[in-house]
Amino acid sequence: MDACQSAGQLPLDVSELGCDFLSATGRKFLRGPRGSGFLFVSDRALAAGLEPLFIDMRGADWTASGVYAPAATAARFEDWEFSYAAVLGEAAAIGYALGIGLEPIWQRSSALAAQLREKLAAVDGVQLLDRGPELCAIVTFVHPARDAETLHAELEQRGINSAVSSRTTARYDFDEKGVEAAVRLSPHYYNTEEEVDEVVAAVSELTSEDRRAF
Repeated sequence: MDACQSAGQLPLDVSELGCDFLSATGRKFLRGPRGSGFLFVSDRALAAGLEPLFIDMRGADWTASGVYAPAATAARFEDWEFSYAAVLGEAAAIGYALGIGLEPIWQRSSALAAQLREKLAAVDGVQLLDRGPELCAIVTFVHPARDAETLHAELEQRGINSAVSSRTTARYDFDEKGVEAAVRLSPHYYNTEEEVDEVVAAVSELTSEDRRAF
């Protein structure tokens, strides 16, 4: 299971999920350093003898000519070379998140995202793209007055962090919705309601009829 956008945003229970592998990056909602991440491997997968395609020297012992013994733990999926600084940074980020609590983080982040969606929906022309029975703290939208890259750049100029999701990374979803790219906003627990209002005001101004006239 790919939990890159979930780890640090909402509680994860691998037993409840029933997955044998769960991977995540550290640089997203965990707010760890780029290049860090983690992999969960179930005891069932280890007992079944599953291994990475290319096993490194940390993952096995060379026991005889043409014979090796994989590590008994999930260490068999580790590479020998990695950044210890990134590992320490990842550990600090995880500790920080656990200290606050994943449930409070999820409640706060999802509430801010719901507020952001509600207020963006009131901006003329905004098309919200998120769907599903439970929406996360990633808000995606488009507007006919501004392509996603342009709107993203204009928001960045105002000190508002955003990202662009392109059709090449979401082909099935964006083909169905008929969009080329979308602006992505990801409020986290440390953001404020006032910042949500600031973002909505910026989007409204940047896509207004008066603005387009220039």
